[in-house]
Amino acid sequence: MTTQLLMIEDDARLAQMVGEYLTQSGFSVAHAGDGLGGLERLQGEGGGAAPDLVILDLMLPDIDGLEVCRRIRALPGSAAQVPVLMLTAKGDPMDRIIGLELGADDYLPKPFEPRELLARIRAILRRRTEGAAPSARCMRFGTLEIDRDARTVTIAGQPADLTSYQFDLLIALAERAGRVLTRDQIMEAVRGRELEAFDRSIDVHMGRIRAAIEADAKNPKRILTVRGVGYVFAKQQD
Repeated sequence: MTTQLLMIEDDARLAQMVGEYLTQSGFSVAHAGDGLGGLERLQGEGGGAAPDLVILDLMLPDIDGLEVCRRIRALPGSAAQVPVLMLTAKGDPMDRIIGLELGADDYLPKPFEPRELLARIRAILRRRTEGAAPSARCMRFGTLEIDRDARTVTIAGQPADLTSYQFDLLIALAERAGRVLTRDQIMEAVRGRELEAFDRSIDVHMGRIRAAIEADAKNPKRILTVRGVGYVFAKQQD
């Protein structure tokens, strides 16, 4: 089955160029020229298959990409879990951080090489489809349960709200419980590429994960910060 992509981008020329490139790479690409049109497509209005991933521009003519991302994460059902790759202005780290806080899975600064966009898309989709070894499909740490097949996280039976990327970060830590990992090691385990210079997105995502799985995110018991090094997932919990 062909993977469906939705590109929300007001630059029609760029959208056409990227769409043609991704189509040649085996994807089916739909285009929306503004944020509200993209949200309508995500909710099934106007027909068409539900997208497997959204490429979302930050600067749109009606509502900006940050608001679109926020609304996507508030949609009912599976639509809220669609991976979002945000296109941001080069040299504007604050917009990237806000986007990640709102639930974007990754970002790519403009201008970009289509090949890098393709690599990012494939990495996000691969993380969603790669299965676990049969012996480790479900991991339990006290009241925390991580189901790799269903890609769900629950705390005492209650669902925890994580993006696809945050789920994979949690898996990367949980698989190495008790081992201190640097930010570079964590990002490499999940994204499959070296950490960009001065990239603090890992800290933003860790904050979001803690808010979802910790009783007190400011006094975490599961994901601990090792000052000057990185993070460690505690083996003993609850």
